[in-house]
Amino acid sequence: MSHLKRLAAPRQWSITKKTSKWAPATVPGPHAKDASVPLLVVLRDYLRVCDTNREARSILDAREVLVDGKVVTDPKHGVGLMDVVSIPKVDATFRVLLDTRGKLALTEMQKANAGWKLCRIQDKSIVTGGVTQLHLHDGRNLVVKEAPYKTGDVLRIKLPEQKVMEHFPLANDAHAFITGGTHVGENARIAGVEVSRGPRATVVQLKDGDVSFSTVKDYVFVVGKDKPEIRLPEERYTAANPWRKS
Repeated sequence: MSHLKRLAAPRQWSITKKTSKWAPATVPGPHAKDASVPLLVVLRDYLRVCDTNREARSILDAREVLVDGKVVTDPKHGVGLMDVVSIPKVDATFRVLLDTRGKLALTEMQKANAGWKLCRIQDKSIVTGGVTQLHLHDGRNLVVKEAPYKTGDVLRIKLPEQKVMEHFPLANDAHAFITGGTHVGENARIAGVEVSRGPRATVVQLKDGDVSFSTVKDYVFVVGKDKPEIRLPEERYTAANPWRKS
């Protein structure tokens, strides 16, 4: 399906629902359909660097947009959590995060930080040769010789080379970004991890100042050891609040 009705668009998209009938659908890619937004929508509805589908396609055909350090020309390519979107021509770089309403948001970042992204280890397996393969949240698979990594840990990956720059374990006192539940879009410090061997999900205890709460492990995305390595979204990019380069 190449299009979907706007009223049926994933709730994570920050777009107006009644301005027109249709919206582009994402093509299969690294992120789940309901956890990503097409590049065309990012350029037209989020950043407002163009006004129409044709203009967005022209920008992409001119190879002016990079995702995670690589040129992307497909307007329906979906970008999701922690992806880095760059537009070198206007000297703008953004990281895809979630706001406190659970909607995908773009946070403008320094150009110096465009060369890396954070990837969460979703699973791991042993492949031919007895080496470990890490399965990351954005569809990447990395083969590593040493395996000090655990499911739920986060890696800082160099872009576009995909080399591991740093390892952030899911451990006490680490800074975490919450990706689901009541506290979605918030940043807190890990106070403890209650591992469950049964059908119950592993629970992570967190603390944000004087406020303590808990959530399931799948909603915890480590973003730093002594300090957060990313900046939270300060504002949502919508039609009412467009980003424009002054």
